[in-house]
Amino acid sequence: MSGSSLRVALLSDTHGSLDVRIASCVADCDYAVHAGDIGNASILAALQPKVAPVAAVRGNNDIPAKWPRAEHALLKALPETLQLELPGGILAVVHGHRAGAVRDRHARLRNQFPNARAIVYGHSHRLVCDQAESIWVLNPGAAGHARTYGGPSCLILHAGARRWRVEILRYTNA
Repeated sequence: MSGSSLRVALLSDTHGSLDVRIASCVADCDYAVHAGDIGNASILAALQPKVAPVAAVRGNNDIPAKWPRAEHALLKALPETLQLELPGGILAVVHGHRAGAVRDRHARLRNQFPNARAIVYGHSHRLVCDQAESIWVLNPGAAGHARTYGGPSCLILHAGARRWRVEILRYTNA
């Protein structure tokens, strides 16, 4: 990469419907990470980052009963967690449905991924950027049209060897 940092699109909770503005944003990124509740394979195909295929984890709604039968092999191949090596640290990815009650969720995630620089999770559909501690906990909100709580959203992680920065993108409901 010629730049000093990578642009990583972080999204979650599409539930089979991807907001076109978010798809456009992902196209300008080097990588894309989907934190679960994808909905079907066409969502992953619609996400076209510049460098690599989309990295994704399975959410609690990513189950055979909710995916087309022809896509069950892809669904089965999705991991429950990922840890991605980026410039400057590790990005951990999990859906978040097993992280417990809201009040303790971030502490549990930090304990689960102690070597991460940041953790991205989905499930709640609520955009959160908790950068209060050395391990950031990020929820990009819903990138589709279901329960967006203020509009479809995603995060752009600018990951450099020395510095990470998070950009929030939230679009108004159409």
